[in-house]
Amino acid sequence: MTTLVSSIIPDWERERPRKFWDPSRKLLLSIRKYQAINKNSFSGKLISKYWVFIHRFWSVITGAEIDLSCQIGGGLLIPHPNGIVIHAYAKIGVNCLIFQQVTIGSHEDFKAPVIRGHVDIGAGAKILGIIEVGEHAKIGANAVVVKNVEALTTVVGIPAKVV
Repeated sequence: MTTLVSSIIPDWERERPRKFWDPSRKLLLSIRKYQAINKNSFSGKLISKYWVFIHRFWSVITGAEIDLSCQIGGGLLIPHPNGIVIHAYAKIGVNCLIFQQVTIGSHEDFKAPVIRGHVDIGAGAKILGIIEVGEHAKIGANAVVVKNVEALTTVVGIPAKVV
């Protein structure tokens, strides 16, 4: 019997750093801490600068370009963060899995893809444009997604097609 991971309730345990050297989880932690700070006070501005520094450190270590302002739901897993690029306005749902060399982007300045809850994105996949990927969808390795993906479907290829 297969149990689906929730696409609504975040599993924060997936993001908790397991050891001192845990680059992908430390990168996510720096994003979470930065976003949680009230930047209107003097101390808030000072602490936010600290988390920006930590974010830049882990970005260099991981080779990932994940903007501090993107909306990421809880429980994101990025086992191999090398080369991941996520647009500043991208929205990523809870409990998603993103492998290495994934690009989630758009040519629009203030619009980007929306990834719903528990989406698995294979290595090298590109999700481009103002599109939406439904809950529990799977994006195959090296797929180029330029159209909406329905919930509970798997897409592969260039351009991505439902399997």
